[in-house]
Amino acid sequence: MGKRLIRLAAAALAVCLMIPGAGAVTTNQYGDVVIRVGLASSNAHVPTGELEAANLENNTGYGSGYRFGYYDSGLNFVELARTGASTTQVTVLKTQNLSYGYDSSLEKNTYSSSVVSNTTVGCFHIRLDGSFPTYADAAMAADSYGGFVAWIDGAYQVRVGAYTSKEAAEAALGGLPASQVVGTSSYGMSVVKTGTSQILFQYDCGESGRLAIQPDVTGVGETRTWFAGYKYRGGFQYHRRGGGNLTVVNVLGLEDYINGVACYEMGREWPLEALKAQAICARTYVMKNLGKHESYGFDICTSASCQVYHGMGSNKPNYGPSSTSMQAVAETAGMVAKYNGRLAEVFYSSSFGGASENAKYVWGTDTVNEYPYLCGVEDPYEADLNDRNDMSPWTKTYTAAQLTQQLQKHGLGVGTSVKSLDLTYSQLGNVIQVVVRWANGQSTTISASNIRSRFDVNSIRFTVNGAGASDAVTPGQPTTPSAGEDIFVNDTGKLNGLKDKYVLSGTGTVSQLGESAYVISGTGTISEIGRGITGTGNGNGGTTAITPPVGGGTVTVSGSTYVFSGGGWGHQVGMSQYGANAMARRGFAGDEIVKFYFPGVQVSHY
Repeated sequence: MGKRLIRLAAAALAVCLMIPGAGAVTTNQYGDVVIRVGLASSNAHVPTGELEAANLENNTGYGSGYRFGYYDSGLNFVELARTGASTTQVTVLKTQNLSYGYDSSLEKNTYSSSVVSNTTVGCFHIRLDGSFPTYADAAMAADSYGGFVAWIDGAYQVRVGAYTSKEAAEAALGGLPASQVVGTSSYGMSVVKTGTSQILFQYDCGESGRLAIQPDVTGVGETRTWFAGYKYRGGFQYHRRGGGNLTVVNVLGLEDYINGVACYEMGREWPLEALKAQAICARTYVMKNLGKHESYGFDICTSASCQVYHGMGSNKPNYGPSSTSMQAVAETAGMVAKYNGRLAEVFYSSSFGGASENAKYVWGTDTVNEYPYLCGVEDPYEADLNDRNDMSPWTKTYTAAQLTQQLQKHGLGVGTSVKSLDLTYSQLGNVIQVVVRWANGQSTTISASNIRSRFDVNSIRFTVNGAGASDAVTPGQPTTPSAGEDIFVNDTGKLNGLKDKYVLSGTGTVSQLGESAYVISGTGTISEIGRGITGTGNGNGGTTAITPPVGGGTVTVSGSTYVFSGGGWGHQVGMSQYGANAMARRGFAGDEIVKFYFPGVQVSHY
C-alpha cells in the first residue's frame, strides 16, 4: 500500500510540471524549437512586474475560446480543460480575495486586492467528495451544482463557490452533498471569466506548478492573443514565484519569436537584406542565450537587455511585423551565425559612427582565443545614412562645473573638480579609456564599458574640444613629463617634473635622472613614467594603478568647456543596424552583412 501511494504521488507530480533544463534547446512534437519569453516578472529587465491578475483576450479573427493545462518537458501543451468558443476574455488570478473594478494605481479595470466592489472572487470553496478520472466527468458534476473543475496536485476535483471567508463557506455546506471547505496553497491560481466572479478553472500543483493556457478551441491556423496592450502568438504560462504574484510567460515557436523581434530591433520597412541580417543575429542570440533567466522561469526577457520583443504589435498603426520583416524571417528560417561550428556570440546596436570596436577593450572579452570575430571593423557604409540617423553626428557640451557635477552623480571626484581628461583611443578611433584628472591632484580611470553612462554620451566614438585620435600620442612617442609637469608618488606626494631630480640605486649610488625614467610595478611590469601611466589617486582618497590599454594613443584636453562631438548610439560591439541598412542599399546580402561585422563567422542552419 505504501509503495502504491508513493507511485501515485510521483505520477501526480509528473503531470503537474515538466520543465526543460536551463540552457537546453527544447523541441516540441512537431520538431519546432520553443522559446519562453518573460512578459510579466519581478526580473528587473522585464518592464511589467508580477501581477495579481493577468488578462487575456482573443484577437478577433485569430481564434476563440481557451484551453487550460500545462506544458510537458518538450513544451508540448497538455490539455486539462477548456471553455466554449464564446468565451473570448479570461483572467488568471492568484488565489486570494480579489475584487474587480477600477484600480487607480494601474489606471484600468482589473482584479485587485485594493479594489472594493460587489464582484469579488473569494479564495474559499466547497469541495465535493468523489473521484473524477476525466475532465468530462468532473465538468458534468460541476454543472449539476453550479461549480467548477479544479486540477489539484495532479487530480481533478469539483469545487463550488468563491467565498471570502471560511465561515461563509461553512454556512453554505448544508445545501450540498458530502463535502468540505477548502482553499489552495500559496501557489494556487484561478481562471475567471473577465469582469465576473465566475471561476472557469482552478490550478494548484504547489511550488513547481505551472498553469498553461493555449488560446482557441476552434482550430484556426494562427492565434493572436492580447496581453498588456500587445498581441502575441503561441500560448501562455503562469506561476507564482515564491508564492507571490503571477509571473507570465509567452511560450511560442522560435520563428514566431523572431517575427516579434526583427521589426522592433530594426525598422519594419527597412531593406529586406538588412532585416535578414537582423533576423539571423536575433535568432543566433536567443539560441545562444536559452535559459538566461531560468531562475525566473523563462529563457529570455522582452527588453533591450536581451532583445526587444512585442509580439505581433499593438493597435498603433504601422507598428509590429510588416510583410517585409516577415519575409526576412521566413527566408532565413533556421539560419544562425557560427564560429568553428558553434553558435557565435552576436551583439548589435543602432550605429557606431564609423567603426565597431574590439570587445576586448569594451568588456574585457578574450578576442584572441575565444571570440576573434568580435574584433571590431572599420565601417565605410554607415555614413551613407547619416542624414537619416539622428545619432550621427551628435554633440554634448559641458562647462567644467557641469562635467564635474555629472561625474559626481556617479560618486566620482567628490569634493574636487575636473582639471583635465586623458582620452585613450583604440586603433579604430574609439575612446577605450578616460582618465579624469582632478584639481586635488588625484585621478579616476573610466573604462570603455562605463564611458557612456559616466559622461552621458551616446557612444564611445567622439572627440573632446576637437581633439581626437589623430591628435593622440601613440605608443613609442615621447611621453616623459616636461619640467613643471607633476608626477604623482604614492597617495598624495608629487614631483614637479624630472629635471634636476636624482635616484638612489640599491647599491647606494646616486645618479641624476635623464630625460626618461621608468617604474617597476609590484608584478614586475616596467613602464616609462609619463602621462596616464603613473600610479595616481582615484579621486576619492584611494589609489589606482593606471595601465592604459594598448591602442591608437592618448590625448589630453582641458579648459572651461568640454565639447563631446561624436557619432553612433550603442555599445560599439558587433553589428551596426544603420550600417546593415546602408550595406543592403548597396546590394549586400543578409549573410554577407553578418559576416562583414563578425569576421570569420559562417551563416548556416542551427
